[in-house]
Amino acid sequence: MSGIYIHIPFCKKACHYCDFHFSTSLKYADEMVESICKEIKFKKDRISGQIGSIYFGGGTPSILPQSALQKIFDTINQTFSVDSNAEITIETNPDDLTSQKLKELKQLPVNRFSVGIQSFFNEDLIWMNRAHNADEAENCIKRSQDAGFENLTLDLIYGYPLLTDEKWETNINKAIELSVPHISAYALTVEPKTALAHAIKTKKQAPVNDNQSASQFIILMDELKKAGFEHYEISNFAKPSCYAVHNTNYWKGVDYIGIGPSAHGFDGRNRYMNPANNALYIETLQSNKLPEIIEELSLNDRFNEYMMTSLRTIWGTDLQKIATDFGKDFLEETKYNLRNFEDKDWLILENETIKLSENGKLFADHIASELFIINE
Repeated sequence: MSGIYIHIPFCKKACHYCDFHFSTSLKYADEMVESICKEIKFKKDRISGQIGSIYFGGGTPSILPQSALQKIFDTINQTFSVDSNAEITIETNPDDLTSQKLKELKQLPVNRFSVGIQSFFNEDLIWMNRAHNADEAENCIKRSQDAGFENLTLDLIYGYPLLTDEKWETNINKAIELSVPHISAYALTVEPKTALAHAIKTKKQAPVNDNQSASQFIILMDELKKAGFEHYEISNFAKPSCYAVHNTNYWKGVDYIGIGPSAHGFDGRNRYMNPANNALYIETLQSNKLPEIIEELSLNDRFNEYMMTSLRTIWGTDLQKIATDFGKDFLEETKYNLRNFEDKDWLILENETIKLSENGKLFADHIASELFIINE
């Protein structure tokens, strides 16, 4: 079933590594919610079937009051048919998950939290400029579980200068001990125009060490495998039957609509992008126009996207799907390009499906790019 992604562009403070679109001012939060609801109504014909997942990302969606979130839910339910078993996720920060906030969230249809823990060490959280501390990181998970929210995923970051392998193992084991069914872990990347990028450029901060990231990724895979987690996507690990529905649909190419400034949508053939500008987004919708830009994807674009996303997953890249959806020429070129990896142990070919080996997972993006088809 189709999904809805809603971008809430507000945060308490700016993390040093983050390049997502957000504002630390809530001055125009009411106008933003009105505009989001208006965009939802404008896109009522984009999805004809039922909605299987709704994902509130950002920014920090949990920063909004219950009334604002309820208004968005009311608009969704008035506009679309939402499956009774739909996965409904909201991204939260630990410092937001107070007892009062959990009571408010309990009144909403939300049934899954994505919690931005990042680390259980205070010095790391200060270095990242996170708004929470180590005690809040741990206590918010327990508090959420006590409030009846069992479907939790927590985010961790690795590969940054302060993180020794010993600390990284502690972070992983702490997450395991908290009995969450899903863990997402990301290697720190230095994005342009972030505080971290500036600090590295001015030599106030050491650059990211790729060897450290690779070593800690291996530790991550080993520790979570021992704990019974399934590595179903490069950055995502889940207990059996606890895969994220919404994100899995991204990787499988299921259509979804994107709502809010900077949000993207996909209809199977084209991508729709809203401007990463709060004022422009609000002004355009107040003028009864959609602010989106349409990117028409060529057959090559769609093939390369399929290669990039499918190869990252436990399901792999289906050669028969390539032949059916893209044509025999694409299949033949893919098989030709696969010969570049014959002397490496990065790929496994079984039942006409290409999958990454454990070693191959270290080079996922590189492998996918080598399998891209540039010219039609």
